[in-house]
Amino acid sequence: MPPPHLPTTQSAVRAIEAVADRHGRTVRAQHDIGHDRTFAGLVGPGEESAGLPHEALLEFDGSPAVVVRLFTHDEVTVTVEGIAFDVDRDRVPGFLNALWSGLVHLRVRTFPPSSTLIVTVPGEPSHREHVGVHDLTPWLAGRIR
Repeated sequence: MPPPHLPTTQSAVRAIEAVADRHGRTVRAQHDIGHDRTFAGLVGPGEESAGLPHEALLEFDGSPAVVVRLFTHDEVTVTVEGIAFDVDRDRVPGFLNALWSGLVHLRVRTFPPSSTLIVTVPGEPSHREHVGVHDLTPWLAGRIR
């Protein structure tokens, strides 16, 4: 079953705040609204959206360090301990739920040397991102398989 559609930045923020609340996380939110405050203001004439562009930056307390940046055009970047994931707006609540539920691990290979952070969201493909040797934090090191 696909996740519920989140048509606006505000609906996504509310869904993310609900997930954070279920996991006992505090959210600090910063909203940028308007063409002069967002990246959408850089779009050329005739390419603008129907309403005011709205972007949000959400920071969560606790470990791991998580930052969610919601852009105007359904683009979302979720940063976990400095590792950035591009996640569809509709899938961010499920991604965060999986992350805070412990469905995350770091796969390390000896040859060729590489590390990959994997977040497993039930019913969806896993989200994978490369982790550089200098990006390893104590929280990431505790997830090595």
